[in-house]
Amino acid sequence: MKSIKNISIVLLLVLLFAGCAKTNQYQQQAEELAQKVIIVDGHVDSPYQLKDEWVDLTKLVPDRNFDYPKAKEGGLDAPFMSIYIPVEYQETGGAKAAADSLIDMVNKIANDNPDKFAIATSPEEIQANFEKGLISLPMGIENGAPVGNKLSDVQYFYEQGVRYITLAHAKDNRLSDSSYDTTTDTHNGLSDYGKDVVNEMNRLGMMVDVSHITDSAFYDVMEVTEAPVVATHSSCRHFTPGFERNMSDDLIKRLGENGGVIMINFGSTFLDSASQNSQEQVRAEMAKLIEEKDLDPESEEADKFRSQYFQDNFQFSSVEKVADHIDHVVELVGIEHVGLGSDYDGVGPTLPTGLKDASTYPNLFTELLERGYTENEIEQIASGNIFRVWQKVDEVAANKQSGN
Repeated sequence: MKSIKNISIVLLLVLLFAGCAKTNQYQQQAEELAQKVIIVDGHVDSPYQLKDEWVDLTKLVPDRNFDYPKAKEGGLDAPFMSIYIPVEYQETGGAKAAADSLIDMVNKIANDNPDKFAIATSPEEIQANFEKGLISLPMGIENGAPVGNKLSDVQYFYEQGVRYITLAHAKDNRLSDSSYDTTTDTHNGLSDYGKDVVNEMNRLGMMVDVSHITDSAFYDVMEVTEAPVVATHSSCRHFTPGFERNMSDDLIKRLGENGGVIMINFGSTFLDSASQNSQEQVRAEMAKLIEEKDLDPESEEADKFRSQYFQDNFQFSSVEKVADHIDHVVELVGIEHVGLGSDYDGVGPTLPTGLKDASTYPNLFTELLERGYTENEIEQIASGNIFRVWQKVDEVAANKQSGN
C-alpha cells in the first residue's frame, strides 16, 4: 500500500514538473514572439498624463504604464497616442487648441529622441520604424470635439498626422451620442454633421473609432461608412451585461460584416462585472472611511489613503479574462476582427493581474499559446488585423479621391 502511495506521489510530481516545463516553454516562446512581431496598441493615454505631469518617457517611470523601457521589454512597437479632449471643451471652446498642444507634445517626444521614437502615419511607416528598432507613435483623437465646428478641421488633423477619431467621449457632442451620457439622447445616434464627418474621414483615409458611442450611433456609422471601422479600446458586453460602453454580440457581428476590428480594453471594469461591482463598493467604502477619519477629501493624505485602499480591496480581473474576450470575438466573427487596445495610462488603477504595464504583453501571448493560438494568429491579433483595416481605409480614400 505504501509503495502505491509513493508511486502516486511520484506521478503527481512528474505531472506537475511537466506542466511547469510546458508553461515555461510557452513563456519563453511568448517573450521571443513579442520581440519578433509588431505589436500595435490601439489606445495609450500618455499624452494627457504628460500634460498634467511631465516625465521623461525615455526612462523607467514607476507610476506610469507606458515608457520606453517597459515598451521595449514587452515588445510594444506602435502605441496609438491618444489625443484626449475632455468634454468641458465642448462647452468652453478651445478643443482644437487643446488637441494641437497634445499633438505638438507627441511630435516633440519623437523629435527629441530620434534614436527611440518616431511618428508614424501608416502601417508601412510602422514597419520601417520597427526595422530600425524605433517605437512608432501614431496618433488618434479621443472625442470628436476638435472637429465640432468646421468640417475642414478633419483634413487639418489628418495633415497633423492623426489617423483616427473617437467620435465622442463621456458626453454627447455635435457629432454623436455617448454611451456614458445616459441622461440625454441628443441625436438618437449620429447627428447629420457627424455623418458628414464620417464621410470626410472616409475620403481622407482616417479610421472611424466607434468606442464610446451609443449602439444607435454605431449603427448609424455602419449605414454611412464605406470603409471598415475600429473600436480602439472596447471589450465584450457579453461579460459585462448592461455596460453599453462595451460592444454587444450583435454589434461585434455587424463590425465583422463591416470588416472592422475590436481592440480589447485591459481595464478590469471592462473585462468583468465582478470588478465593476467591486469598484462601486470600494468607492463607497473609501468615502465613508475618509469621512470617519475626518480627512479633507482633497488632501494629499486622502489621495494616498484612497490609492492604497483601492489596491488592497478592489477585485482585479486577470490576463486570462482578456484572453476570454479575445476567444469570444474569435468565436463570434473570427480571428480577423480582434486586436489589443489596453487603455494604458487611462485605466491604470484597474489594470488586471498580469497586464499592469507595457512590459507585460508576453503574459497575454503566453496565455494565448496555452489556449492553442498559433504564432501567426497571435501576430494577426497584435498588428495584422489593425494593419488590414488601416490599409483598406487608405484604399477607400484613394478610390474616393480619384473619383472611382
